[in-house]
Amino acid sequence: MIQISSRYDYRETIQRLSQAIASAGSTLFATIDQSAAAAGAGLSLRPTTLLIFGNPKAGTPLMAAFPLSALDLPLKLVVWEENGVHVACDMMEDVVRRRGLSGVDAPVAAIDRGLKALVATVS
Repeated sequence: MIQISSRYDYRETIQRLSQAIASAGSTLFATIDQSAAAAGAGLSLRPTTLLIFGNPKAGTPLMAAFPLSALDLPLKLVVWEENGVHVACDMMEDVVRRRGLSGVDAPVAAIDRGLKALVATVS
């Protein structure tokens, strides 16, 4: 897992990550404001947003070879505010290890390099 503190405020962190996802050629499939969903259920949650994104060129070969990898794709980043703004995501290397997949070192390394670069845009 990568977990960093952002140097930007909450809204700007989400905006910069969204822009970086698009600039990298990936698709931002959904932006889920989890704190708003909590408020809709009468609950309170610190500002928390989940970004769901991916690039079919990177993820499709994994899903074609290992259908269960679709449980972990597309990729996700969570941004939350608590004594600063934080960003976290699972590394694909960890996902592959957890699922017991093998023979996908090159695409997994490429995905993880992309995740590190994405998170670095706000650290």
